[in-house]
Amino acid sequence: MARMVNCVKLGCEAEGLDRPTYPGDLGKKIWQSVSKEAWQGWLGHQTMLINEYRLTPVDPKARKFLEEEMDKYFFGGGSAMPDGFVPEGG
Repeated sequence: MARMVNCVKLGCEAEGLDRPTYPGDLGKKIWQSVSKEAWQGWLGHQTMLINEYRLTPVDPKARKFLEEEMDKYFFGGGSAMPDGFVPEGG
């Protein structure tokens, strides 16, 4: 049986992640309260941030920025789109 969580992003009960996806306290919060569907949404948003800001994920500053945006995406007011961002096909 799938592990269910009360997803903070979707605002409803949904299937939880199969395993922790991020280390530390933020990772524990994500494991406990983020669904698979919401995590997939973050991965797409993170990819957009990496591409738009031309981030290198191995750079410590980029990693810190992405972690802060992840926290905002799930537990804050949301991670903002870059200035001037136009979605593909938009």
